[in-house]
Amino acid sequence: MNNTTTKKINLTQTVLFTVASILVLDSFVAPSIIGVSSITMWILMAIIFFIPYGLLSAELGATYPDDGGIVSWVGRAFGEFPSVLVGWMYWINVAFWMPAVFTAFSGWLTLGVFPDMSMFLQGAIAVVMCWVVVYIGVRGIDLSVLVSNIMAILKMSILLIFGILGVVYAIKNGTANDFSSLQNWIPSWDNTLIYGAVIVYNLMGFELIGSIGSKIENPKRTIPLMTVIAGAAITFLYAFGTFGVLAALPANEVDTVDGFVYALYELCSIFGSAQGAIFTVLILASIITLVANMITWAMGANESFMAADLDKRSRLLGHRHKKYGTADNLYYIMGTVSTILIILNYALSGDANDIFWTIFSFASIVFLANYLFMFPAAIKLKYTDDTPREYSVPGGKFGMWVAFILCTFFVGLAIYFLIDWDFSAYPFWMQLIGVILTVFTGWLLYKAGKKKSA
Repeated sequence: MNNTTTKKINLTQTVLFTVASILVLDSFVAPSIIGVSSITMWILMAIIFFIPYGLLSAELGATYPDDGGIVSWVGRAFGEFPSVLVGWMYWINVAFWMPAVFTAFSGWLTLGVFPDMSMFLQGAIAVVMCWVVVYIGVRGIDLSVLVSNIMAILKMSILLIFGILGVVYAIKNGTANDFSSLQNWIPSWDNTLIYGAVIVYNLMGFELIGSIGSKIENPKRTIPLMTVIAGAAITFLYAFGTFGVLAALPANEVDTVDGFVYALYELCSIFGSAQGAIFTVLILASIITLVANMITWAMGANESFMAADLDKRSRLLGHRHKKYGTADNLYYIMGTVSTILIILNYALSGDANDIFWTIFSFASIVFLANYLFMFPAAIKLKYTDDTPREYSVPGGKFGMWVAFILCTFFVGLAIYFLIDWDFSAYPFWMQLIGVILTVFTGWLLYKAGKKKSA
């Protein structure tokens, strides 16, 4: 008996789902390295990128509340091949990204709680967490949404606490950076482009809720409202959390990988002798929230994969769980790919570890490339499709063009800075070959479907 969603997902659930998708604790610290001006950058990027991106996504999601979201929109605008390619790239990116998230999970656990943990145990924990995501995903959308909602509340609480601790720390000890100088709030040109691109990457995910569009209660009202509420909450929490980081750590001492852990430990010093105990509780809560990102993205990727009919091109990919009715093999394959990469990362060292992270940089390029299909799709559908639009980007076609130009520019910028432009080193060639192989595989899947339907 298949388990299907009987209750529609309401406004509160969609807001929490989107917050869980976009709000990340493991990488938001990186822009803090440029100092106080990083807070300005978060606010600036919210205005010139996040809002246009959210409005564009809201119009697409409200007008076309189909399952698959981005894949469905690209298919409507450009046809089968771009739709298949986006569905494949959206999916494979998550399979490559999950090992990075749970490598961070184990790293934080070691750094913050169990400093003597062996590499073997770190790897084993990362693998187990991948399969926890697989288990939750196979159980269906209801459980995935429930867990992501709980995690979103926890994640928002952590960043709120981070900022509040920063305020108390500043009152008690002063701040590690000078917030009083107006000059420090103004981003320098050389930092603006690079860290603007980093912030863009941290803000992606508004369209993810569209992957389960048919399950949303009154999507034409819910999706635009969700966009406003979630967007405001995410921007505030990122900026407030960044204040907490910079209150505790000098900008030149911010670690772009583990800065969150170091900053949290320093902030907890306001508790005196209870510093260690409170830090342990907060870091464990923070570590758990990393699971939320993978639950939402794994579900969204699989729904997009199916929206592109990629599951129908193979009996293996099209298999459904007997009890839950979910595409269980898609989750199992995703878990297997992630497990192999985690094992390679922990079993090897030196250059192999660098290769591991190079794989994720190319996967990030593949991920962002999907938006270079989505944004033009929004423009084309605005002109060629007469589906009634109960919600539209303010300003009509002109407003959509502004959103399109800003979104495309900043995503293109993010891709540019992800590419290692040293032609003499292997990362560039791994990125190039990886992208070519990914696109070629998408083409093969497209051709396979053509043969099957012939």
